[in-house]
Amino acid sequence: MKADFILLRLGELTLKGRNRTRFENAALEDVRERLRPFERITFTREFGRIYLQLNGEPYDQVAEQLKRVFGLHSFSPVTQVEADLEAIRQATLAIMQALPQRPRTFKVIVRRSDKSFPHDSMEMNHLVGGYVLHHMPGLAVDVHHPEVELRVEIRQQAAYVYSQVERALGGFPVGSNGKAMMLLSGGIDSPVAAWLSMKRGLEIEAIHFHSTPYTSERALDKVIELTRTLAQYTNAIKLHLVPFADLQIRLHQAYKGNLEITITRRIMLRIAERLAKRHGAEAIVTGESLGQVASQTITSLGTIGRVASLPLLRPLIMMDKSEIIEVAERIGSYPISILPYDDCCTLFVPRSPSTKPNLGLVEQIESRLDWLEAEIDKAVTNTETKHVAAQQPEAIDEYF
Repeated sequence: MKADFILLRLGELTLKGRNRTRFENAALEDVRERLRPFERITFTREFGRIYLQLNGEPYDQVAEQLKRVFGLHSFSPVTQVEADLEAIRQATLAIMQALPQRPRTFKVIVRRSDKSFPHDSMEMNHLVGGYVLHHMPGLAVDVHHPEVELRVEIRQQAAYVYSQVERALGGFPVGSNGKAMMLLSGGIDSPVAAWLSMKRGLEIEAIHFHSTPYTSERALDKVIELTRTLAQYTNAIKLHLVPFADLQIRLHQAYKGNLEITITRRIMLRIAERLAKRHGAEAIVTGESLGQVASQTITSLGTIGRVASLPLLRPLIMMDKSEIIEVAERIGSYPISILPYDDCCTLFVPRSPSTKPNLGLVEQIESRLDWLEAEIDKAVTNTETKHVAAQQPEAIDEYF
């Protein structure tokens, strides 16, 4: 569609009081980064409004990028016309006639910033509304529940007319609420937890525990592709690949009871916490959902979580599987998550894992594993880090 400007609405950011400017600047920086390929776009702030001037850039392509920016609540394509009654009338009528489906009801809302304009806002509502009604028989005014809100903003230099509102992702700009480490498996849940974390303003770095050569190389490719899918909603994501096979084998040789999964999860958290502190993250995020599997009962979650000193964030904890799948389909991770490549969690699974693990007993077993700290150190040291960007065909190795 044709548009001269795009009006941005930052939604929840307006609730941030004294911190509003910081969050607003972070959101605009994300918008600028997302729209970097559109070189002719310029940004303006006027009267509490944020506008993108397209300068000939294609609206539809720009809109697709804006729909992937966290912190942006909604946006509207705007037509600029002369601040003149007849020009405004013609523009509003053109917008109404160009709607893909003709509405039955509408409402005109005029905001007059230029007080020298000869008609006040209430008068303009009638002058514009009456003009549209005259040229579109069958249309009616509904001031309470209109199908279309036709908005006009009148300023000294020009008037801006729009009716369409496109939803964006909302939330907060990525990184505006800190950084966390995300335990990313190859399943359905953890990519959704990562996406929800980013929506709440967290910058995430992903940690994946792999057991190659006992699991397929395709399992690693799958996780990189999941990370690339998540990177579509931010600039790029660091993916830390932790070699876990030796540690799993050593644990299985030392202990084969029903607490093996519990101890394995606690080891994962120990490693994640060390990586988090190394990379400046202040929390750990997991894809756990209450009651889904044995390690996600309330007792298991408590026993596993006690090993971590950093906050443990579980965005999915009260979500049904169907709700999680719905989000996964929407963000594009679901088709990748269901690819049949096993990860480290499929190795050495006891027949009857404990659903009510006793913390004291778990700690007693761990205390007998005199090799554990050395193996954790080795896993952290040998962790490989990749820089995964949405537009790059290959993940780039990062060296320290």
